[in-house]
This record gives sequence, structure tokens and C-alpha cells, in this order.
Amino acid sequence: MKKDTHPENYRLVAFKDMSNEDVFISKSTAVTAETIEVDGVEYPLIKLEISRTSHPYYTGKAKLVDTAGRIDKFKSKYAKFQK
Repeated sequence: MKKDTHPENYRLVAFKDMSNEDVFISKSTAVTAETIEVDGVEYPLIKLEISRTSHPYYTGKAKLVDTAGRIDKFKSKYAKFQK
């Protein structure tokens, strides 16, 4: 096995989903200046926009898109060009 291939700063880091305030702990080498206290222990903090607890694929909650409204808007906008 090669020497010096693994990073030295591999440690526990808190990842926080900013959309639903969920926090989970995992190992990482990500660099950050922020910290957070979880269960009385202070961890480096990485903020996420989306995670497994807020992603529609994992939660089963997909956003509904109003396609009928878009079609009506398109038709009314370009109705003047029809003969």
C-alpha cells in the first residue's frame, strides 16, 4: 500500500440541511471555519442546500407544476398572430 495517500484531516463533521434544519454527522475532509454543538460535542459545520431528508426523490414529495396555466398564458399571448 502506498504511503501518504490518505488525507490527514479526516474527521467527524456535522452537515446541516438549511431547508429543514436536519443535522447529521459523517466523516469528511471538508474545510470550514464554522462549528456547531450536537449532543454536547462541538463539530465543524458544513451547510447544505439539499440532503436526503429534503430531496424530493427520497421524500416522495414532488413539486407540482401548473402546466395548464402556462399553456393558457402562451395561447393568450400569441393569439393575435393567428389568422
